[in-house]
Amino acid sequence: MFMVSEEQIQKWADEAEAGYDVKELKHRGRGRPGRGAEPMQVVAVRLTAEELDALDVAAAKGHMSRSEAIRAALAHFAA
Repeated sequence: MFMVSEEQIQKWADEAEAGYDVKELKHRGRGRPGRGAEPMQVVAVRLTAEELDALDVAAAKGHMSRSEAIRAALAHFAA
């Protein structure tokens, strides 16, 4: 469980009282950034612990996230 300190609560309160830059808040947007104009589908894949470890190693070598590594592997497979 994550506990918030009184100091952090006071910091947030002070920040709120000072006001927020609405343009900056809107600029950041919500959620994950889009990858294109088309909506994306989420696909669940079951992997063994060994497969997941191999995926993480490959992703780290390529400086990619798991999702990026899976998409790269699929693009290579489909080519």
